[in-house]
Amino acid sequence: MAKQFWLALPLAAAIAVTGCTTTNPHSGETQRAKSTTGAGIGAAVGAVAGALSGDGSSSRRDRALIGAAAGAAAGGGIGYYMDRQEAQLRDRLQGTGIDVDRQGNNIVLNMPNSVTFGFDSSELTSSARQALNDASAVMREYPETRITVAGHTDSSGAEDYNQRLSQRRAQAVGSYLTQGGVANQRLNIVGYGENQPIASNANEQGRAQNRRVEITLVPNQQ
Repeated sequence: MAKQFWLALPLAAAIAVTGCTTTNPHSGETQRAKSTTGAGIGAAVGAVAGALSGDGSSSRRDRALIGAAAGAAAGGGIGYYMDRQEAQLRDRLQGTGIDVDRQGNNIVLNMPNSVTFGFDSSELTSSARQALNDASAVMREYPETRITVAGHTDSSGAEDYNQRLSQRRAQAVGSYLTQGGVANQRLNIVGYGENQPIASNANEQGRAQNRRVEITLVPNQQ
């Protein structure tokens, strides 16, 4: 089986090398699309599955090659789906103050509290509502994703109060998305309070970064 697997790897490599490229809208740098990595991994996995399923040496070789091609298509498909969604979110949310971050096949929308809520409030600002209108329009176009809405606070005040505030803020964002037509069953809403800081709580700049709502989009196949 090992021989047939290695015969299929050049196909996986060829698919990975020939994958499409995109241009980072912030840096202007050309980079290989996420779908390329998915295709390469899918090809390797498909090669193994195909080789294992064959009986004779010729059959294993053929099945390894077929499996590599099928795996590449599946792996690249997930990446391409998320590539398109990411591009539309970046376009629609440009200038809103909401960051779009790609993490593997996941997309994270970081909504800082300065954009989303007033002080000690869980009522969405008008600018946050407009941004969420744009985000929900894209989410409706790409229903094959799960969505986690997570609220976060800084460490000022009582921990239990911060926990409840983060939950209320996450719920406010999640509810607005469903009002915008995003299916409720796609959503997971959670409050983390002060427990997942991304910066130091020792200064105001760090605390401001910690006060946020993160929306994470994950492909259903993942």
